[in-house]
Amino acid sequence: MADAASFQFSGQRFTVEYRLSGTEAEARTKAALVCNDQTVEAPDKIIPTGMIREQILGRVERFTAATASSLATLSYPVELLGGDCAQLLHVLFGISSLRPGIRVERLEIPEAALRDWPGPRFGRNGLRDLMDIPVRPLVCGVLKPLGLPPAALADLAYQFALGGLDLVKDDQGLADQPFGPFEERVARCAEAVAKANRETGRRCLYLAHVTGRWETMKQRALYAKRAGAGGLLVCPGLAGFDALRDLAMDDAVTLPILSHPALLGSFITQPDSGMAPACVFGQLPRLAGADASLYPIYHAGFPVTRDDCRAIAKACGEAWGGLKPIFPTAAGRMGFERVLEMCEFYGQDLLFIVGSSIQQHRAGLVKACRLFMDEVARSAQ
Repeated sequence: MADAASFQFSGQRFTVEYRLSGTEAEARTKAALVCNDQTVEAPDKIIPTGMIREQILGRVERFTAATASSLATLSYPVELLGGDCAQLLHVLFGISSLRPGIRVERLEIPEAALRDWPGPRFGRNGLRDLMDIPVRPLVCGVLKPLGLPPAALADLAYQFALGGLDLVKDDQGLADQPFGPFEERVARCAEAVAKANRETGRRCLYLAHVTGRWETMKQRALYAKRAGAGGLLVCPGLAGFDALRDLAMDDAVTLPILSHPALLGSFITQPDSGMAPACVFGQLPRLAGADASLYPIYHAGFPVTRDDCRAIAKACGEAWGGLKPIFPTAAGRMGFERVLEMCEFYGQDLLFIVGSSIQQHRAGLVKACRLFMDEVARSAQ
């Protein structure tokens, strides 16, 4: 059995850009510490010469000093990736996440190594093809509030679909509660959307939230598909990015997946620690296989800025090996008053998330949905 001293490394390395707070000297010290923490995690005196020190130990490839914080690009051998999200996240930020003043800004993986990561099954263009919507932003309604019985949720789903929305998704709080059993909720909502589709001649997709331990999640995903769901909602911060990845790769599931940010927000609340929104809500969901990534828009009461949203959208759509581009979203109490702004900011490739605000419209939910779709069509021209 080969050890690291005799193993022949490929020489390919992936890079991570970190923001390191403090003076230049303090930031350089942190960069060296991250190199160690994220690989060997051992005192320098016990790191042997040869392959471990030369290949496995992280390297500082670039360092850009600034007054309050500096940027350091560190590299690691691709052999440390291990082919799963858990190992990727560990090398990316595992031990360093315990230290203050260190923030992950961006991840770069060589194209050859990306071949082990198929990414989204559908992606932005595949979802458009599936729904026969070649242009314009898509619109998704949210089933809420938590606590409504399955029949009431199904009625909401029916009204959203009858009003012309493209997608209807479970709220992330909907799981398998005694007041709303998973199978009953999914079956009723899928049938309600199918009924609306028969009446409108359109193709609205219902996305079921799947939760639980991995085997439970998979069984629920398969049940949702059999019941007529057109997609899945997954919270990788709760279920794990590997759960999202496995569902995206499963040939028995083959449904579009929307990634929800539940619990991931703790990474972005501080500008000098955690991870940048573009990494958390753009790169990681796309790498794991989400077809769209949900996150709050700027000026919606969350610590997300215009620049953050611009960077997330770029991470969702830029060329990245063979990974398909995915939809960024406009979410967070989204109302009519921000439709034009969002279309001007994002362009056509955008997924609107609408929920509680549109339910309060004086014209009623079906009419409000039709008015919202009209506004999207006008604003996207």
